[in-house]
Amino acid sequence: MELTMHPYDKNRAYIITNTKTHYKTDDRGKTWEEFSADNLATVFREPLTFHGRDPDRIIFNAMDCSGIFCEELTMYTTDGFSKKAKPLRLDTSGCHWAVSTELFDTGSPDFNADRILCVVKGRFSPWRKDYRLLISDEFFQNKKEFEPDLEPGRTVKGIVNMAVVTKYLIVATSAEGTDEMALYVSDDTLKWHRAVFPHDHKLVEEAYTVLEGTNYSIQVDVMTSRPNQPMGVFFSSNSNGTYFTRKIEHMNRNTYGLVDFEKIYGIQGIVLVNIVDNWEEVEKSGAEKKVVSKISFDDGRTFRSLKDDKDEDLHVHSVTDLSNSGRVFSSPAPGMVMAVGNTGKTLKGYEDGNLYVSEDAGMTWKETKLKGPHKYEFGDQGSILVAVKDAGLTDEIKYSLDHGNTWDDVDIPNGLKVRPVQLTTTLDSTSLKFLLEAVDDAKPNANGYIIAIDFDDMHERQCEDDDLVLWHARVDKDNKPTCFMGHTQSYRRRKKDADCFIKEKNFKDPQVVSEPCACTTLDFECDYNFVRSEDRENCELPVGVPMLVPDGACKAFDKDTTFKGSSGWRKIPGNDCKPTSGPQKDDPVDRHCVDAVGQPSSGNIEVKITPHKGQRFISKAYLERTEISSGSDETILMRTEGGVFMSTDHGKSFDSILEDAEIQEILPHPYFNDMVFFLTSTRTVYYSTERGKNIRKVKAPLPPWTDPHYPLPRMGFHPKNKDWIIWTGAANCDAQGGCHAEASVTTDRFDNWKTLQRFVGRCEFIKESESIFHQIPPEDQDPNKGRDKLIYCEVRERESNERENNPLKLVSSDDFFTEPPTEHFTNVVTFATMSEFMIVATKDDDHQTMNFSASADGIDFAYAKFPYGFVVPHQMGYTVLDSSTHSVFILVLVNKEENLEYGSIIKSNSNGTFYTMALENVDTDRVGYVDFEKMFGIEGVAMVNVVANAWSKNFDNEGKMLKTMITHNDGAEWDYLPPPKANKDGKKYCSGSLDKCALHIHGYTERTDKSHTYSSTSAIGLMLGTGNVGEYLDRKKAGDTFMTADGGITWKFAKEGKYMWEFGDQGSIVVLVKDRSPTNEVFYTLDEGDTWIPHKFSEEEMRIIDITTVPSDNSRNFLLWSSGLNGGDLKTINLDFTGLAEVQCKLDQNKNGDAGDYDLWQPKHPKLTDDCLFGHVSQYYRKKTDRKCYNGRMIPHLHDIKRNCSCTRQDYECDWNYERQKDGTCKLVKDMPPPDHSLFCKEDTSRIEYYVPTGYRRIGGTTCQGGNEFDKSEAKPCPNHGDEFNKKHGPSGWGIFFAVTIPIIVATCVGYWVWKNWASKFGQIRLGEQSSFDGEAPYIKYPILVVSGIVAVAQAFPLLLASLWRSTMNLIGQGRSRRFTTRDSFARGRGDYAIVDEDEGELLGDESDEEV
Repeated sequence: MELTMHPYDKNRAYIITNTKTHYKTDDRGKTWEEFSADNLATVFREPLTFHGRDPDRIIFNAMDCSGIFCEELTMYTTDGFSKKAKPLRLDTSGCHWAVSTELFDTGSPDFNADRILCVVKGRFSPWRKDYRLLISDEFFQNKKEFEPDLEPGRTVKGIVNMAVVTKYLIVATSAEGTDEMALYVSDDTLKWHRAVFPHDHKLVEEAYTVLEGTNYSIQVDVMTSRPNQPMGVFFSSNSNGTYFTRKIEHMNRNTYGLVDFEKIYGIQGIVLVNIVDNWEEVEKSGAEKKVVSKISFDDGRTFRSLKDDKDEDLHVHSVTDLSNSGRVFSSPAPGMVMAVGNTGKTLKGYEDGNLYVSEDAGMTWKETKLKGPHKYEFGDQGSILVAVKDAGLTDEIKYSLDHGNTWDDVDIPNGLKVRPVQLTTTLDSTSLKFLLEAVDDAKPNANGYIIAIDFDDMHERQCEDDDLVLWHARVDKDNKPTCFMGHTQSYRRRKKDADCFIKEKNFKDPQVVSEPCACTTLDFECDYNFVRSEDRENCELPVGVPMLVPDGACKAFDKDTTFKGSSGWRKIPGNDCKPTSGPQKDDPVDRHCVDAVGQPSSGNIEVKITPHKGQRFISKAYLERTEISSGSDETILMRTEGGVFMSTDHGKSFDSILEDAEIQEILPHPYFNDMVFFLTSTRTVYYSTERGKNIRKVKAPLPPWTDPHYPLPRMGFHPKNKDWIIWTGAANCDAQGGCHAEASVTTDRFDNWKTLQRFVGRCEFIKESESIFHQIPPEDQDPNKGRDKLIYCEVRERESNERENNPLKLVSSDDFFTEPPTEHFTNVVTFATMSEFMIVATKDDDHQTMNFSASADGIDFAYAKFPYGFVVPHQMGYTVLDSSTHSVFILVLVNKEENLEYGSIIKSNSNGTFYTMALENVDTDRVGYVDFEKMFGIEGVAMVNVVANAWSKNFDNEGKMLKTMITHNDGAEWDYLPPPKANKDGKKYCSGSLDKCALHIHGYTERTDKSHTYSSTSAIGLMLGTGNVGEYLDRKKAGDTFMTADGGITWKFAKEGKYMWEFGDQGSIVVLVKDRSPTNEVFYTLDEGDTWIPHKFSEEEMRIIDITTVPSDNSRNFLLWSSGLNGGDLKTINLDFTGLAEVQCKLDQNKNGDAGDYDLWQPKHPKLTDDCLFGHVSQYYRKKTDRKCYNGRMIPHLHDIKRNCSCTRQDYECDWNYERQKDGTCKLVKDMPPPDHSLFCKEDTSRIEYYVPTGYRRIGGTTCQGGNEFDKSEAKPCPNHGDEFNKKHGPSGWGIFFAVTIPIIVATCVGYWVWKNWASKFGQIRLGEQSSFDGEAPYIKYPILVVSGIVAVAQAFPLLLASLWRSTMNLIGQGRSRRFTTRDSFARGRGDYAIVDEDEGELLGDESDEEV
C-alpha cells in the first residue's frame, strides 16, 4: 500500500500492506521483519505517525472494515513493533504524538515521552461538526483523557485536522454555516491561541496550504481566487504562530492545493516562489495565467526577480509542475540550486525550458549547455550534478563535477533509448549512487527499467581540508557576510575544481559557521497580541484586543494608575543578536490600567434610534457569523421602498447599498451564512461571499420566475458546495403559450450554466445524509456521477403549460441530467425534503385519494401506510411538520371550511412508512400553517392547539374553541398545560381538573412573523407564550404573557398583556416588548423570569412591530422595529445590553459536577419521578441566575447522558392499526389485522428474531433498556435464522445441570439432617396421645417431601446426562439442533428423547402444534 521512511531515523523504513501483516527494517533495508496489527491500516490518512525523539514510539492509524463501512481506530507501539501494536482509542480521526518533531517541546520530560493528541468523534454525536480534540498522557487507558481549551474558557468542536510543523502544533476547525476555517496554534499542547489573519483575508475549507515552516514561524498560503483558477496569498506568522502578516500576493497554486513555494534547504530566510502576473485578467475573465518567479533573501519581507548571468529575468518551474520526486530546487548541498526554466517576461511551457544552476543559493543563475528540460539530482553534497533529458527518448546521462560549468555524458547501457520517469538518490544527497527509472515508449508493450548509476570510482581520493572553501550564505557588495536572525551564516563545501569526493558515510547536516551580530530592528517582532502599524514602523494593539497585565497589577485603579507592560516589541525567539548599549526595543514601558483592563462595565443599557425611508419594512435578514468566523460584526440587511440597507453593528447604524439596482429580493444562502444574493427582475444578480461586503455582479441564464399563481423557488442551493446553484427562470415569454419554467445548474457560481429540465415545477438538490463511517469508493465509479449531484425535479409530462391532462412527474438525476433521468412518480402533487426524510404526495384519480411515499436516503422510496380508515381525499391539503426525531409528523387537513380548518397529525415509524394517529382535531389555517411547534434543544417536547369542539353539532356557529396540549414523549401522549401557581396579584387562577382550568397559548397560525418561536436552541428549557388560563383559549388581545424554565412542566406569569419576546446571550437575557401597542419601554429578566426589570428606551411612545436578534440568540444586542399605524415613520431601536456584565462566565467541562458559573440541569417527564426523558437522564449546562457574567462563545449545552433508564409506558406509542384509549392503553382497531412484524426481517436480513405485535412500538429516539418493554412478547425466528434463534433462547446444558444438581444437593443435606435427628422416631406407633414427631409440622413435612423427590430426580438423571451431551455437541458444532415446543413435537423426535408415559402427558400440556 505504501513505503514509509522513518523521518527521524534514517536506518528505518516500513512497508504497509493492505493486510494485517506489514514489514519493517532498521538497517537501511538489509533485513526485513514482519509485524502485525489486529486491524487494517487506514486508507483515509497516513497510517504511521512518528515520535520526534524516540524512534520506537509509533502511532498506527487503522480501520475496521468488518461491516459495510469502515470505522477508524488507532493503535500504538513503544517498542518499534517488536510486539503487536496495542489499542489506543476507538472513534478516532487521526492521532499524533505531541512531540512529533525534534523541535517540539511540551515543557515536561514525561509529557514529551507519552503525550498523544487525537481527533475523535463527539461525546454524543458522530457527525464531523462535533469532532473534538483529546489529549492523554496514559495512552487513553481507563478514559484518562481531557479536552483542552482552544478558546479562552471554552473547548472547540468541529476539529477537521491536526498537524505538527517544526515547533508548532496546528489544529484546523470548521463549523456549520460557513466554509471558513479557524487555525489554533500551540507550542506546548496546553496554551492555545487562534491564528489571526489580516482583516481582509480568511481561511476557507480546502483553500489553504500549510507550507514548509521555519523554527520561528508558520508559513501558510491562503487561496483568494475561484477554485478553477487558483491563486493565493503567502502569509508568515510571528514566532508563537498567532499573528500572520502578508508576504506576497497572487501566489500560483493548482487545484490540488499545491503551491509554487520552496525554501532553500539549510539556509535561513531564502524562499523561492511563483506568482501570477496578470491576476486581474485571470479574476475578471478567466484568462490563462502568466507566471513569473520571485526570490526572497529576508524571509519574505522583500522579493526580487531571479537573474541569470546576462541580468535577464529568469522564471522556473516549481511545485505545481513537478517533474521529479523530492525537493524541486535544492538539497542538503550548501548553496547549490538547480531549476528548469526560461528567461523573458513570463514562464513558458516545461518543454520550452532549459536547465539552470545557481551556486550561491539563488542569488545569481547561469544557463547550462544542456538545452531542453532535464530531470536533475545532486550527489556527494553538491560535488556532482546529474541530469537526464526529459523530452522524448534519450540514450545518455549528463553529469558535472564543477557546479555545472562543464558537462560530460555517459551512454545508457545496451544501447537503450528510454523516456525518464524519475531520477533519484539518497534523501541526504551524500551518495555517489543514483537510480534512473525509465520506460521505452517506442515498444508496443512499454518496458520499464531501473538503471543504476555509480560515480564512486571516478575519484579515488577523499577530500581534505585544502579541498574545501568557506562559503557565505549572504554577502554585501564588498563580499562580506551579512546578518540574518542575529548571526552570519557560512558553510564549508568542496571547491568546484577539486578532484576529490567528500564521501560522507554517516550523513550529518552541513555544519553552520556563524558569528553573532548587533541587534537591529529586523531582529524584533511584535509582541503577543500586537500587530504592525500600517507604516510598519510600530507595533500596536488591534481594536478590542486586551493587553496582558502582570499578576497583581490593576486590582484597584483609577484613570492615572499605571503598570509596567510590554512595549509592543520582543526579540524573535531563536534570534542570536547582541544587545547594543542604551534602551532596547523590548524594554517594558508604562501602561495605563484603564487602557489594558478597560473601564468597568457601566451597568447601563445603551440605546440607539435610527429613522429610515419608506412606508414599510419589506424584508430583513441576519447574516450571522459562526463560532469560527473571523470578524466581530453582527450584520443585518433590510429592504424598504427606499432601497437596500446594511448594518454591521446590529442596527446602530445603516448604510445604503446597491443604490442603482432595483432589488426585488434578498436571498441569504441557507447553508453558508456568509453568502447572500440580491435578485432583480432581470438576469442581473448581485451577490456577496463576505456577509454583504464586496458585492459582485453576475448574469443568470434567464430572468427569475415570478408567476404569483404558480410560485416556485427561484434559487436552489447545495448543502455542501456553495458554488452549486439551481436557477429557475422564465423562458420563452414571447411565445404564444406564455412563459414556462426552466431549471439550470451552475457549479462555478454563475460562470457556466447547464439546462436541467424545461416546464418544471420545483427542482432541488437532495441533501445527502452525513455518514458517520468511511466508505472506500469503488474503483469503477463513474466520475461524472455522484450522490452529491442528485437532483429531483417536478416536470410536466408534456412540454406544455397546459395543466389539464398534463400532470407533474417526479424525476431524478445524479449527473445533472446528462443522461435520461429516472422517473419515480407520476401525478405528483408535490414533494418535501425534511431533515431526515423526503416525502412525495401523489394523486390517485381512480380512488380520488392522495398517497404518500417516503425515502430516508433520497434514492429508495417506500409506500406510506396510513392508520385504518384514514383516507386522504386529494382535494385536501397536508403539511409536513417535522422529522428531527427519526419520525415524520404530517398534518392532514380534515375540515377545510374557511375559518373552521382543522386536521389530524399522523406520525411515522423510523423509516417513514407506517403511520399512526398522534392527535386529532389540530388547529390549522387556510394557508396550511399548523398550531404545532417543537421545543428547540430538548428531545420530544412539542405543543399544539386542538379544536376542542370539533365534534359539536353546532360547530359551524360556535367557531373553533381551542385548547393547548403538550407532549413530552414525541407525540405518544398529550396533556393540557398546568396553570401558573399565581397570577399577577399572587392569587390562584382557578381550580378543578385541567380539562376546565389549564393554560392555553396562542400558536403558530396567529403569528405575524412565522420565524418567531416559543423557544430557542441556545436557551435550553425556556419557552414563552401569550395566552390565558381557563377552559379555552381566549382572544389574543385579552391574553397575558407566560414563561416556563423547565421545558413546559411548570409555567409562571410574566407580564399582563400580549408581548413579543427575544432570547439573548443563550437565554441569560430575555427581553419583552408590547406587541403592536404604543410603548416606550421594554422589560427584561436575568433570572429566567423570576423578576422583570423595566427599561425606558424613548421619551415618546412608538408602535413596535417586531423585536429581533441574531438567529442563534447569542447576542447581547436586540433590535426593535417601529412603524406608524398606517405605515411610514420607520425606525429601528438598538438595545445594547453588553454594559450589564464585563466578565465572561467560567466553564470547566472536565468537571462532572456543577462547573464554575454553570448548573447542570436535567429535563424530565412530568409523569415520571426519575428525571428520565426519552429513555435517559440528560444533563445540560445553564448559567446560574445569580452570576453577573455573560456566556459569550456558545457553550456545549449537553454535558452528559448520565444513564439510560428502564423502559416505561412513556417510551412507547401505539403501533400501526392500534388506537390509544382513554386509559392510555393501545387496542387493535376493530376488524383490522395487526401489523406484520416479520417484515422487519426483510428490511434487516441480519435480524435473528421479531416479536408478535403487542399494540405498542418504541418511540423513535428513546434509549431505554429493560424495565417494562411493552413491545416485546413471544419471539419468532426470522427466516433462515432458526439455528441462531434456538441458540439464543434454548436452555444451555450447564443451565440444566445446575438447575437439577443444586436441588439434589440441598435435598440430600436436609434429608441427612432429618435422619440424624429423628432416627429414633421412625417406625414407632403411639395411640391415644399426641405424637411428638408431627409429620405435618413444616420443618418435618417439607424435608420429607424433598427426600421423596430425590427418587424422582434420580430417575430423571439419565435424561439430564443425555441433554448435557447433546448441548455440548451443539456448542462445538456437532449433533442435530431442533426446536421442540409441544407434546407432538416430542413424538416427532425420532427417539432422541426417552419415552414418556401417556399418564404423564399432562406434565407437558395438552396442546399440539396444530392447536397452537
